Amino acid sequence: MSSSGGIQIPGRLPLLLTHEGVLLPGATMRISVDTARNMQLVKSRLLKGTSLKSTIIGVIPNTRDPDHDSDELPTLHSIGTAGLAVQVVGSNWPKPHYTLLITGLCRFRVAQLLKERPFPLAEVLQLDQLEQLSNSPDGELGELGERFYEAAVQLVGMLDMSVPVVAKLRRMLDSLPRETLPDVLASMIRTTNKEKLQVLDAVSLEERFKKTLPLLFRQIEGLKLLQKTRKPKPDDDKKVLSIRKGGVFPIHQFSLEEEAEDDDGDDITLLERKVKGVNMPEPALRVCVKELKRLKKMPQSMPEYALTRNYLELMVELPWSKSTTDCLDIRAARVLLDNDHYAMEKLKRRVLEYLAVRQLKSSLKGPILCFVGPPGVGKTSVGRSIARTLGREFHRIALGGVCDQSDIRGHRRTYVGSMPGRIINGLKSVGVNNPVFLLDEVDKLGKSLQGDPAAALLEVLDPEQNHSFTDHYLNVAFDLSQVLFIATANTTATIPPALLDRMEVLQVPGYTQEEKVEIAHRHLIPHQLEQHGLTPQQLQIPPHTTHDIISRYTREAGVRSLERKIGAICRAVAVKVAEGHKMSKQESSNHQQDQPGAEEKEAGAEEAQRESADLSAPPEMPILIDPIALKDILGPPLFEMEVSERLTLPGVAIGLAWTPLGGEIMFVEASRMEGDGQLTLTGQLGDVMKESAHLAISWLRSNAKLYQLTNMSGHPDPMEGTDIHLHFPAGAVLKDGPSAGVTIVTCLASLLTGRLVRSDVAMTGEITLRGLVLPVGGIKDKVLAAHRAGLKRVIIPKRNEKDLEEIPAHIREELDFVAAGSVDQVLNAAFSGGFPAAAAAASSPLTHPHLASKL
Repeated sequence: MSSSGGIQIPGRLPLLLTHEGVLLPGATMRISVDTARNMQLVKSRLLKGTSLKSTIIGVIPNTRDPDHDSDELPTLHSIGTAGLAVQVVGSNWPKPHYTLLITGLCRFRVAQLLKERPFPLAEVLQLDQLEQLSNSPDGELGELGERFYEAAVQLVGMLDMSVPVVAKLRRMLDSLPRETLPDVLASMIRTTNKEKLQVLDAVSLEERFKKTLPLLFRQIEGLKLLQKTRKPKPDDDKKVLSIRKGGVFPIHQFSLEEEAEDDDGDDITLLERKVKGVNMPEPALRVCVKELKRLKKMPQSMPEYALTRNYLELMVELPWSKSTTDCLDIRAARVLLDNDHYAMEKLKRRVLEYLAVRQLKSSLKGPILCFVGPPGVGKTSVGRSIARTLGREFHRIALGGVCDQSDIRGHRRTYVGSMPGRIINGLKSVGVNNPVFLLDEVDKLGKSLQGDPAAALLEVLDPEQNHSFTDHYLNVAFDLSQVLFIATANTTATIPPALLDRMEVLQVPGYTQEEKVEIAHRHLIPHQLEQHGLTPQQLQIPPHTTHDIISRYTREAGVRSLERKIGAICRAVAVKVAEGHKMSKQESSNHQQDQPGAEEKEAGAEEAQRESADLSAPPEMPILIDPIALKDILGPPLFEMEVSERLTLPGVAIGLAWTPLGGEIMFVEASRMEGDGQLTLTGQLGDVMKESAHLAISWLRSNAKLYQLTNMSGHPDPMEGTDIHLHFPAGAVLKDGPSAGVTIVTCLASLLTGRLVRSDVAMTGEITLRGLVLPVGGIKDKVLAAHRAGLKRVIIPKRNEKDLEEIPAHIREELDFVAAGSVDQVLNAAFSGGFPAAAAAASSPLTHPHLASKL
């Protein structure tokens, strides 16, 4: 231990580096600790230590930029202050840190740095050798001490003695030794960190008096000037000095503090002007005025200050009355929509209807549309085109996987880290109150302990309620009635009924092959050429090649896979083009090197030589993608027409299924063997499809005699001594729904009679126990799937004939549609020559005239 003048400090001290100020002996200072080394020092020494010795640390001023983040230990200032940690307070807001209250004891010099991690530890030499002024009162040091005391008394005398802190300071001047006055007064008066650092470095008492005395005189002159300009108030004295429990210390750097207060006052005034200028509704204005009053009375150090200020800044940034003017030119809107998207007539017509009504009534509320269709058909991009057509701002909100209602309604401001919901954030981003909001993947919302976001959307998407939508963070109503909401979904099955009821559902079916070819040549191929740096003069994809890509390499309702395949072709061609450029440059270089005396020719001759070499090269020809090149680039075809091959045996039929990805053809296979009349079903079938299979068996058994159905040994009951296995291929895919009923009946009829089903027929429809065929959904998607597969006849329920109007005319011309009202009509259309033989059919009292309608 070192000792001097009654103050003893350890010979080794942990070092605390601070950039917030300079601690002087005899003063008390609050220091914020948030760096890794300082945090480790507090945890290891101050929090775990039990003795007084463990609470003494060395405080070193850090002269490096505080924003400079480095893992290296900065160069240590040679002189520091040994301090006693009086108080340690921890906090986690806004990030983990400690606040230390430290009283300075004495100076020390760093003799040797012993270690840097986990915190600096140094061997120190105590410097303060207190000289007694009473031993030499007539010397120069005594005169300096007396002058300093008189200046300090003059300074305190200029303050209001009725203020308790000033009276206490006056008594301290008489009780404190004159030797301690320079450090104590230098820490109290208005000084910069550089000036305090000079006082800290003044080891000798005489030098310390000389450094501090000019600072004291400057403070006196400042107070004289203040008294001349305005009458002093008690609060002014508190701004100069402050005495608190545990020692005497300054209220950090008065000039900087006053500047900050002035800046903050200007900001609050500016914020107040903004609140009055944004033209917000009266209820919101009252809330903002109330929060402004609270903000003015609130210290900046309070956590709630930042929260309140953020709230007010959000309120003034919201577009309460700012909106864009709609472009109501219907002709221009039609042209723009046709240029952006091919087909999609129903969606375009709905947008033009909205524009027409807006022309007649300007106060029309924004519609709430829901585009439902398979992936890749352009639901999201058409929403962006609608915004461009209307001249509005566009904002997309992805709802897939959202399972917290706070994402929609926001968090209450009582929570730490609270923020507004996505709706209010979107309005803040676009800056107008009538944008186009795209709620993407609304069918994929989740639900959790944090609430149901689909239920929170009920208020947003209800035209009768969204004029006063209340976000939990704002806690005031905001008008959403002018927002045009567009939701997208792959299926309506997973959308809650209450939410679905609030939206106008527009079906977006898949594209036909002809539409895909047109889309590819209008949009996809030019886009991919631009993305890969190619031009039409370098790559050409003829329509018949595009048709092969669609039919043999993709099988989808949309065009995403098609665009990926076109991108693969562009990448392969880019390699050839890049290699060709490199080869042409090399040949040109070799040609120039072969010329005799090329280096000795003048610049004009060299230019002529290069031109002659370029003219001699053959012109660049575009790369044409034919079937051979297509196979080389994309490999063997992924989808071959296997329909006719799979229908070479009895007991196979083709059904049509609807999926969120579009329509698909579905094979149904059946086989029988000796057994005890059991029916086996495989292929991951749902309960509804299993019931359809039992319905089909029951109907066939009840009509076995009529249709000449027997078992393997000729018994009139087809199930007698026979087991039947019904299988739906693609067993990894879950299948359910009633529309496979007619397909199962046809498959089993083929199996029991030994007759082949026509290989160009697909069918869909629900059956009843009495043999009726009931309507089903997804007719357009199913018909498009049959057309993609090359089938020629499609059997549909009689009551679905109205759905054929949505199918393009050229597809209706290429397909034969059979509208069946009963199962016997389905069987007659599915088998060549009818079912069963013509004589048997004519003798049946249940047989109806052939009702097949060909469109």
